Amino acid sequence: MLGKGKNENYADDARTKVSTLIGEGTVFDGDLTSPETIRIDGVINGNCTCEKKLILSAEGQVRGNISAQSVIISGRVDGDIVVSGKLELLATGKIAGNITAGSIVIDEGACFDGRCTMTAALSSYPVGSLPDKQADQQNSSGDHKDKK
Repeated sequence: MLGKGKNENYADDARTKVSTLIGEGTVFDGDLTSPETIRIDGVINGNCTCEKKLILSAEGQVRGNISAQSVIISGRVDGDIVVSGKLELLATGKIAGNITAGSIVIDEGACFDGRCTMTAALSSYPVGSLPDKQADQQNSSGDHKDKK
């Protein structure tokens, strides 16, 4: 499903050099790690760590956690996603898990069930690692009680 259409991000995908391709109909059981871009058209039953871009096509599925510099999701992810840069969830994409990203774009029609945390500080940490939460973080729940 490359080319022009409702999701013009696919045109950018066609110019991206992909070093690892998991083809449609392929099922990979185990953790997948790559220093380059990964495109998944099949099914991954395990965690995916990519130092560059991870592209999940509309036919692709990941049943595990994803960690990458940038991610484009058109298929289904059942797991948490940590992205140091931009995460794009396209109209056919479905995520059941938490997202931590520097920036996020969600197309109309996409499904997301989880919690999203956006932070610019992620770019200073290597892919696959998260900083420990600071002990002095303040509660930002916004609970206020009116006194009468």
